[in-house]
Amino acid sequence: MDFFISAAMAQDAGGQQEGDWTFVLLMVAMVVIFYFLLIRPQSKRQKEHRQMVEALKEGDEVLTQGGILGRITKLDEQFVTLEIADGVRIRVQRHAVGSVVPKGTFEE
Repeated sequence: MDFFISAAMAQDAGGQQEGDWTFVLLMVAMVVIFYFLLIRPQSKRQKEHRQMVEALKEGDEVLTQGGILGRITKLDEQFVTLEIADGVRIRVQRHAVGSVVPKGTFEE
């Protein structure tokens, strides 16, 4: 009778080892999925935005992240001066510029 109990315990121990490896592989797969679906696209968008902000020049027509459309009249290290209407100028931080729009979009 004692012989059957030790055989059952031996089978149970082998199954436990297989479950550990399955858990580790599942966790590695989750990390890879998160990297390709979340982390990598976000860092790519940040890099593209940084390049766009560095390439700004006077006369570009831009749309801020707040939705303000204007033409760049002056550039500083940290700030951009936008003309949003005749004689109306505002200063915003460079990184607040959301996108560069095609020429002719901003009409006074």
